Amino acid sequence: MDQDQALAILKSGRNTFLTGSAGTGKTYVLNQYINYLKARRIPVSITASTGIAATHLEGTTIHAWSGIGIKDSLSPRQLRDLKTKKYLKKHMEKTKVLIIDEISMLHGRQLDLVNQVIRSFRENEEPFGGLQLVLCGDFFQLPPIGDSTESSRDKFSFMSASWLEAKLTICYLTEQFRQSDNEFSDILNEIRSGSVSSEAIDQLNERRKNKTDGPSQEELLEGSTRLYTHNIDVDRVNQDQLKKLEGRTKTFDSKMKGNLKLGETISKSIMAPPVLQLKKGAKVMFVKNNYEKGYLNGSMGEVVRFDREGIPLVRLTNGLDLKAEPEEWRVEDETGKLLVSYTQVPLRLAWAITVHKSQGMTLDSAVMDLGKTFERGQGYVALSRVKSLEGLKLLGLNDTALQVDALALRADIRFQELSEEAEQEFGEEQLRSEAENFVKKCGGTVDVDEIRANRRNLEKGIKVRKKSTYLVTKQLIDQGHSLEEIAIERDLTIGTLCTHLIKIASLYPNTDLSRFKPDRSTMAKVRNARKKILKDGKHGETVSLKPIFDILKGQLSYDQIKVALLYV
Repeated sequence: MDQDQALAILKSGRNTFLTGSAGTGKTYVLNQYINYLKARRIPVSITASTGIAATHLEGTTIHAWSGIGIKDSLSPRQLRDLKTKKYLKKHMEKTKVLIIDEISMLHGRQLDLVNQVIRSFRENEEPFGGLQLVLCGDFFQLPPIGDSTESSRDKFSFMSASWLEAKLTICYLTEQFRQSDNEFSDILNEIRSGSVSSEAIDQLNERRKNKTDGPSQEELLEGSTRLYTHNIDVDRVNQDQLKKLEGRTKTFDSKMKGNLKLGETISKSIMAPPVLQLKKGAKVMFVKNNYEKGYLNGSMGEVVRFDREGIPLVRLTNGLDLKAEPEEWRVEDETGKLLVSYTQVPLRLAWAITVHKSQGMTLDSAVMDLGKTFERGQGYVALSRVKSLEGLKLLGLNDTALQVDALALRADIRFQELSEEAEQEFGEEQLRSEAENFVKKCGGTVDVDEIRANRRNLEKGIKVRKKSTYLVTKQLIDQGHSLEEIAIERDLTIGTLCTHLIKIASLYPNTDLSRFKPDRSTMAKVRNARKKILKDGKHGETVSLKPIFDILKGQLSYDQIKVALLYV
């Protein structure tokens, strides 16, 4: 399935599982959908199974959002206690769309628990309380952490009861945007298929540094990130390399605002460390996307100097020099209220990183030691970070690095089949109609001018503000409702709505208000009374309602006069 059709299915409001191999643009499609929802003022909660994945989308972890924390079960008393928390109640009730990224790393029990909590808060027994559920991920990537006695069947979320209840439409993305090397893509697909050919193994072994006439370790490190399966190896390499550089060390301390407890959890997942030490010549990696400034999460470079303010200047591998000014990572609730912010220079030492931390990145080149791979899927995650075989250098490779989970393999085959069925089942017109109905059902805006303005604000980084009361009335007028119907819908008086009509005529001059124009007799009475007042000059040029009401001796109500003045 291509990205456009997957996005159309998401817009239709169906519960969806967005999947596909690494580099097919799953996060890109999610961000497109999030911007679509925000432009239409549909409350969306953006979460992920891990902190680092959540910060990629500027969201929070599903554990924090739902209040389950690290729990695998909730007693009735614990659930009652959760329901006393106003901040949980507020976002649970308002949210219309719930996104959970990196679903492969969320334990099935925890997905069931999220389902239970949402149903309880919303007092709605539909799956996930009637929210649109959007899951995203790839089950060939890193699996959930579970008990050593648990099987894959016990851990994977697609085996949970709530997964089945949600009746997810499967969108399996197939177009590859990361790997430009077809030969390398074939190797990755063989790993995903669970059947790696001897030719593929030979090609990978050709990338191993195990020949006496090969490059030295220093040469091997030059220009490439090094991936390890264990933190101890990463820290050792980075500190050793930093110490080798001459010159003074410059230290950058992070700043945190808001909910410090949540901040501590998030800071452990954000790749910009709390204390960053750099020197001129340090190999670094940007750890945040900033398209305007020209770097992405994973862009590699070297610190060439520090400016007068102490800001590091980084020369990317493509030769572009960029300032690495402090960036802010924000976690907000669905209303845009700040929960916690973390500010730091968006860099980390990048001679080496863990495979786990590399998930979601795109690297031009990497040196990998997969000789200590201990989890099926680790090897695939690491290998799929790079764009081509040319950019890959291997220090070690064991059998586990080329293995994927057997259950994940069977599920992936089925996901592809279901995705093909969805492609055939849903037509373009059907999805477009359902998308419009879903926006209305969620209380979002379908006003083209407002959507366009909201989209422009989002592109500029400006938050979409709360919809004005006049705009809400205008949209109901556009839908053909009478003033009486709007009054009931909005719990407003007719008099207030008459004031709205006057404001709407000023703010939105193209709005058709002709059907509210009073009959000829009413218009004549108001027009004549107004002329008399202006002729007398007793009340100035501005005509208020009371003098007209007095002249007409109660023949018309204040509301009737107010509306008539709009057309005089």
